[in-house]
Amino acid sequence: MSTYQPIASVTLSSAQSSVTFSGIPQTYTDLVVVINGGLSATTSAYVRFNSDSGTNYSRTALYGDGSSAGSNRGSNDTYFEAFYIGTDNSTSILQVMNYSNTTTNKTALSRNNGGGYVSARVGLWRNTSAITSILLAPSSGNFASGATFNLYGVANASITNVAKATGGDSVYTDGTYWYHIFRSSGTFTPTQALTADYLVVAGGGGAGGGDGGGGGGGAGGFRTSIGGSGLSCTASTNYTVTIGAGGAGGATRSNGVKGSNSVFSTITSTGGGYGGAYGNPTGTNGGSGGSGGGGGTSNGGSTTSGGTGNEGSYSPAEGTNGGNGFVAGSSYGGGGGGGATSAGAAATNSAGGNGGAGTASSITGTSVTYAGGGGGGAFNTAGTGGSGGGGNGVVNGNGVAASANTGGGGGGGGTTGGSTGGAGGSGIVIVRYSAA
Repeated sequence: MSTYQPIASVTLSSAQSSVTFSGIPQTYTDLVVVINGGLSATTSAYVRFNSDSGTNYSRTALYGDGSSAGSNRGSNDTYFEAFYIGTDNSTSILQVMNYSNTTTNKTALSRNNGGGYVSARVGLWRNTSAITSILLAPSSGNFASGATFNLYGVANASITNVAKATGGDSVYTDGTYWYHIFRSSGTFTPTQALTADYLVVAGGGGAGGGDGGGGGGGAGGFRTSIGGSGLSCTASTNYTVTIGAGGAGGATRSNGVKGSNSVFSTITSTGGGYGGAYGNPTGTNGGSGGSGGGGGTSNGGSTTSGGTGNEGSYSPAEGTNGGNGFVAGSSYGGGGGGGATSAGAAATNSAGGNGGAGTASSITGTSVTYAGGGGGGAFNTAGTGGSGGGGNGVVNGNGVAASANTGGGGGGGGTTGGSTGGAGGSGIVIVRYSAA
């Protein structure tokens, strides 16, 4: 009996020209991609494996619209033309067989309904490499906002380890560990007693609004058991997982909003501090949090302070302090939000402060950086967001939002009236345990 295991899921919050699944585990027999949603205009959509754009693809298609049928073929193509998708909410399915084999070319089957047609296609990728990434893209235009993309691995239950717990948006194994990735809140429930390593990143703080240069949002708190002791979990016990939301960016001359806490059982990471805002004569200080938010700028008043990080004084620290805002009559600048590894930079008479750097985690076997601070908005040169998803500050306009599921702080709003600060990024929880 075969089982489907969720590997990754993407839901578009805005129109997007392509979607890529990368870092695909090599522990399944087949892969299945399910797409629900339409395009900005009816057209074909294609697939590329491992970013290969050479003339290594062939296809045969059968299609019909209820009154007539047809077929076509293509060879030496630069992609597998897998689907014909309309502007309606169509469903498309791609199955890739024997994808991890390194001795044979790869075969894929696709089926979909859309644009008034139903179709089935077989594709060949003339390459013996194991497939580690899949690119999906329309021939022109974009996938519509709200479209969903789900990647599954097909495992033979008779020969494959079965997960020892349930819960998570993605669940997979590399043969050494099982991984449960929570990008949204849920419940982790072991089916047997186990010790779980964890990474818990809180939501990042929203940045201060503009009209002078808002302070960058502080990164969400970063807590991990890697290098220490994991959490002992009891069989058939529900362990709550809460994914902290990123704080909203502040309106003109208003502070951002503190990020929300992320939780795994008894482990809580603190939401990132908000970025301060411009004031005349004195702006507002950055807020405290997992990492502190940057101070807003002032028009000749006293210096604003960055918020304090590392709430709870855990070891390693959850985060760092935000940078101070700059006091000036014309060259405004907000301080950078603190990151998990380094503090936000203070603003100067020529630039907003850069966001502090986040911290890299290899809990999944691949190094990924989380919890970067947001850059401060400024009159001359805006601060950049810290590594780990921090949003950039701006000179004119709205601050840049932090990346989702990184815990990054938002970027500070610019010096124009009506500009807002960037929102903080949502958090993430990753749980792993031995597959043995």
